[in-house]
Amino acid sequence: MSDLFTALALAVALEGIVYALFPDGMKRMMAIAMEQPSSTLRVAGLSLSTLAVGLVWLIRG
Repeated sequence: MSDLFTALALAVALEGIVYALFPDGMKRMMAIAMEQPSSTLRVAGLSLSTLAVGLVWLIRG
């Protein structure tokens, strides 16, 4: 369980670094995301989640 919390904390830290280094780029990315249909965002999110779980499985396996 501590591995899960460590991974979540790392994800939040990395996202915070991106916002700190590229605030204007993140604003542009959010504006683009707002224009996309929900189905496109859903497919992208599920695809990236599947890829991430597969990578964790390969690394930890």
